[in-house]
Amino acid sequence: MSVQTQNYDVLSSVNEPLVNRYASRRKSVFAETYDPENDDEDEGARAIFPKTDEQRARLCDSVKNILLFRSLDKEQMNEVLDAMFEKIVQAKDYIIKQGDDGDNFYVIESGIYNAYVGEDQKHIHTYDNRGSFGELALLYNMPRAATIQAETDGKLWAMDRQTFRRILLKSAFRKRKMYEALLDAVPMLKTLQNYERMNLADALIPQTYAKGDRIIKQGDAADGMYFIEDGKVSIRIQQDAGEVEISNLEKGGYFGELALVTHRPRAASAYAVDNVKVAFLDVDAFERLLGPCMNIMKRNIGDYETQLVKIFGSKNNITDIR
Repeated sequence: MSVQTQNYDVLSSVNEPLVNRYASRRKSVFAETYDPENDDEDEGARAIFPKTDEQRARLCDSVKNILLFRSLDKEQMNEVLDAMFEKIVQAKDYIIKQGDDGDNFYVIESGIYNAYVGEDQKHIHTYDNRGSFGELALLYNMPRAATIQAETDGKLWAMDRQTFRRILLKSAFRKRKMYEALLDAVPMLKTLQNYERMNLADALIPQTYAKGDRIIKQGDAADGMYFIEDGKVSIRIQQDAGEVEISNLEKGGYFGELALVTHRPRAASAYAVDNVKVAFLDVDAFERLLGPCMNIMKRNIGDYETQLVKIFGSKNNITDIR
């Protein structure tokens, strides 16, 4: 399992429930609540730690693969970069201790860090010059479930609890509300239960394309599907005489699912007609979350082939794009 997907702030390997385990500990931090729906905090109150161009470049390189930040837009990502501060670490320093209140979220720039858990402080993982830790205690108002100790000298980027929760929770809340409205407009998804649509909304990743950009390429392996938030997308297939447009999609439309359903290469290319915003669903999330819609999507394959026959006259005139 990659470093980015392992979180040792809350551990499934700990048998005793965390709520019971720490029931006797103080609750000062955990009494705090944050309601993103009613957060009208003055933007001028943001935490900003000035950085040199060199520091900002190093920070950008450290956070670029952190999954937690994948759904943030450019403005939110800049707020994250502004709010993080540098922490110099020496070998044997304790960064977080099991059972303590959560204070900061950490992104590793350099150094080796070991994670320990349990009364015997069993070593369970080593972070080697990349990764992040500390987020789950902040997100879920739970004590630290592991100890992290530096094995070598190193550098970390840290963000305080309040700023972390405001940026990440508010972003998640806004994203879910926006994408729920988008998904409600997709007829195929009417078969999903409300909680299934919420899970789908949480899994979507915003992407933008400029006019003329190619979003997917015919013949490529499929990595996911797309829901259009704004703008127009032209769907085209390659024929001997060149590319031919077979469809033009707008807000509420979706594309890219065909290759995921058939487990074949992309059957067509997609281009941004103007500036386009899409919500991207990767292949793993597609298979996990859209099972209830699979029969509908399979029926749509027949509709797709019917459209091609109308355009080209017969199946004989259609290049085998399966």
